[in-house]
Amino acid sequence: MQADRQQLIQSLFDAYIAMYASRDDRLTACFSESFSGYTGGGDFLVKDREAWVKITRQDFSQVTEPIRIEMLDLSMQDLSDDVVLVTALFHIHLPTNDQVLASETARLVLVFRREGEDWKIVHSGISIPYHLVQAGEVYPLKGLQERNERLEALVDERTRALEALNNKLELLSNTDGLTGIANRRSLDRVLAQEWNRAQRAGMPLALVMLDVDNFKHFNDHYGHLAGDDCLRALAQALVKAGRRAGELVARFGGEEFVVLLPDTSLPEALEAAQRMQHEVWSLALPHAEIATGIVTFSLGVASVVPSRDHLPEDLIRLADTALYQAKASGRNCISAAAS
Repeated sequence: MQADRQQLIQSLFDAYIAMYASRDDRLTACFSESFSGYTGGGDFLVKDREAWVKITRQDFSQVTEPIRIEMLDLSMQDLSDDVVLVTALFHIHLPTNDQVLASETARLVLVFRREGEDWKIVHSGISIPYHLVQAGEVYPLKGLQERNERLEALVDERTRALEALNNKLELLSNTDGLTGIANRRSLDRVLAQEWNRAQRAGMPLALVMLDVDNFKHFNDHYGHLAGDDCLRALAQALVKAGRRAGELVARFGGEEFVVLLPDTSLPEALEAAQRMQHEVWSLALPHAEIATGIVTFSLGVASVVPSRDHLPEDLIRLADTALYQAKASGRNCISAAAS
């Protein structure tokens, strides 16, 4: 094909695409009076210009904003001096949040014929897999909207399910599997948070460390399953003994528990420890291997006003030292760390 002829065909096609994409009504003047063609979503032939102009304007009214044509391939044929044919493959990008239509390949055939001094379109055939097109539509906007709504609903459903699962996993990762109270990981996290808060506010932070007296003898006598039941009952007793908002009851490991008491001085922490001790005594869990005949705790209590010179672990260390003193004093008693 000669260069000037190819340039002519290209210019005719480019003008068509430019007017179609910009929703320019001047495009209707390019159709021949002897026009025929078919639409992408229709199952009928258009056999006159008037009907095609109506379809074109319906197209423009349905999507009023400019669209973008992403050209994939183009073939130009010179059929005669007065007739040229263009075949094109492209993607149509509507001014909507749509990824379905944009992924479909449109196929377009245009036949131009010279009529006097002008070139007119005598045939247009567009083929797109528009299986969603409904009656009265050029583009399947209703179907696409319905599909997008279904996808959005599905995404929302999956997102909620994922959030619920993540929340469950987060809860499990911070919960002791045996007793259902906070685990060591949760304690470390909350202790760091409360330490920083107390340091900023200049308020005391207290911690009670508890150890079940002679628990190995309990397991040896009653069995490990009974030991598990005992730990679960003790954990709930400690939770029940709580009075202050923000208290955290955690299993420290084995038969050791910790209760973190924000905004609590040492005298207040000792009172809280006494409540815990009496709550455990009221359970009257049998323990035939010790003198009291029931399960008891040894308790170590510490309270500090956090400062930059110390770490959260120092509070645990103080309570642990006090707990050691309580055990050394005969168990089933409360010992306070030196201030």
